[in-house]
Amino acid sequence: MYDTLLFLHVLAGFFLAAGVVIYTAFVLGSPVSRPTRLVAEILWGIGGLGTLVLGIWLALYLDAYEIWDGWIIGAVVLWLAATGTGQQTSVAFQPAAGEDSPIGVDHRVVLMHWLRTLLVIALLVVMVWKPGA
Repeated sequence: MYDTLLFLHVLAGFFLAAGVVIYTAFVLGSPVSRPTRLVAEILWGIGGLGTLVLGIWLALYLDAYEIWDGWIIGAVVLWLAATGTGQQTSVAFQPAAGEDSPIGVDHRVVLMHWLRTLLVIALLVVMVWKPGA
C-alpha cells in the first residue's frame, strides 16, 4: 500500500511540475493554444489535488509522521500559496477564439507565475528534505 501511495504522490508531483513548465513556456512567449492550455490546466489540477490528498494520506498512513509535523504544515501552506498564484496566472493566458499566438501579459501576471514556480520548487525542497522531521 505504501509503495503505491508514494508512487502516485510522486507522479502527481510530476504532473504539477509539468503544468508549471507549460506555463513557463507561455510566459517566455510561446504561442498559447486552447489544447495546450487545457493540458496545462489538467496537469495542474490532477497534480495539485493528487499531491495534497495523497500526501495527507501518506502522512496519516505512516507512523513516522503526524499531520501536524512542521514540514507537512509547511508543505500544505506552500501548496495553498502556489494554487492561489496559479489561479491568477491561468486566467491571464486564455487565447481568443481561433487564435494561437503569443499573448501579451501584464508584468504582474508574469511575476505571479514566477512566484508560483518558486513556491512549487520550495514545496519540492520541503518534500525531499523534510526539515524538522
